[in-house]
Amino acid sequence: MKVLNHQVRLAARPAPGLPKPSDWAFTEEEAGDPPPHAALVKVLYCSLDPAMRTWMNAGRSYVPPVEIGEVMRAAGIGRVVASSTLEFREGDFVTGTLGIQEYATLPASDLAKIEAAPELLPVYLGALGYSGMTAYFGLLDVGRAQAGETVVVSAAAGSVGSVAGQIAKAIGARVVGIAGGADKCRYLIETLGFDEAIDYKSADLNAALRAACPKGMDVYFDNVGGATLNAALRNLARHARIVLCGAVSQYNATEPGPGPTNYMNLLVSRASMTGFVIFDYESRFPEARERIAGWIAAGRLKTETHLVEGLRQFPAALSALFAGENVGKFVLEVAKP
Repeated sequence: MKVLNHQVRLAARPAPGLPKPSDWAFTEEEAGDPPPHAALVKVLYCSLDPAMRTWMNAGRSYVPPVEIGEVMRAAGIGRVVASSTLEFREGDFVTGTLGIQEYATLPASDLAKIEAAPELLPVYLGALGYSGMTAYFGLLDVGRAQAGETVVVSAAAGSVGSVAGQIAKAIGARVVGIAGGADKCRYLIETLGFDEAIDYKSADLNAALRAACPKGMDVYFDNVGGATLNAALRNLARHARIVLCGAVSQYNATEPGPGPTNYMNLLVSRASMTGFVIFDYESRFPEARERIAGWIAAGRLKTETHLVEGLRQFPAALSALFAGENVGKFVLEVAKP
């Protein structure tokens, strides 16, 4: 099967700050028949994630960087259009690291089949995808959150934070969300059921956290880093756990941001601060998906997808992600299912 494939490739490593249009190249090439034990997949949806910015940098990280000239890495969902393996048939919906392109050819071992109605597919990039897995294992395994505890989540209206906060509520914790803007804060309380929300754009964050957590926070789920992490360190309960999930405030910084200058509060509070990488939990994803799907079915966990249409919208959409323009999971729609 011969089809013309349009792609977004990394043309240059960005200087500090947001990527520029010149950092991307739009290319086209023919996508041929899949080799043995592989499938040709028409890409429908691509996940937009803050981690993409770190993948563009050279140097050591938890995954190899995207090399110059390579298709930009992205988790995606697509439909099989040709297969040389018995594991997949034409028309199957699959997920894998498909990249920002119209077609992807991958070994069968790198794909997983999705049994879902077309309109539900984006949820497999959000609450039932890496975002949900990150929230689940970060909160419950790394953070060890328990019923009755106070859990604080930064970037709480985003794809990971919104799920983490709702999982905390589902297990009986008290949840405080940090988000940017009055609309997002209302969304956290009125739609997602958070107990309190703090607008970091208009509040003194340290004072607001003291007021919202008079006995300190038991778990802080950190997606932001920088000054927000510093404020959290001032407001810890004894034996608190800080979960280091991400540091979106630092990914595009043009100079080093504020570090955790008051980290000695970890000692005073007998607290811990632990980073994690979601791929370490891959063997347990079915467990998390089953439990999250149960909460969704019971109406205890709500999902939100922010769709942007068109492959050429990727650079602008990535910048919008860092500007905090999304609520819930940010997804690039490459083609209609």
